[in-house]
Amino acid sequence: MKKMGRYLKAYPIERLREYPGWSVAAEAGDRPYVYLQENYTVTQGIFLDEDVVFDRVTPEWTAFCHDTLGFQIPPVNTAPPSREGQQ
Repeated sequence: MKKMGRYLKAYPIERLREYPGWSVAAEAGDRPYVYLQENYTVTQGIFLDEDVVFDRVTPEWTAFCHDTLGFQIPPVNTAPPSREGQQ
């Protein structure tokens, strides 16, 4: 079953190839964009753990994602919506 993560971001594949340790688990084909997932794997499509292009998640890779790409996973808001102003 296809699983959608809570957060991902599309990047041009050229940006990810800037990482010195870049090596692909599978070719991205002619896709100009790939998806950096919340678990720091890279996929061809939007689904988590499907069509994985890169899965060597290391501290160096996550630092590259944060420092070079500006990838930040937003905090999850688990609080129920406020009812202020509703009558």
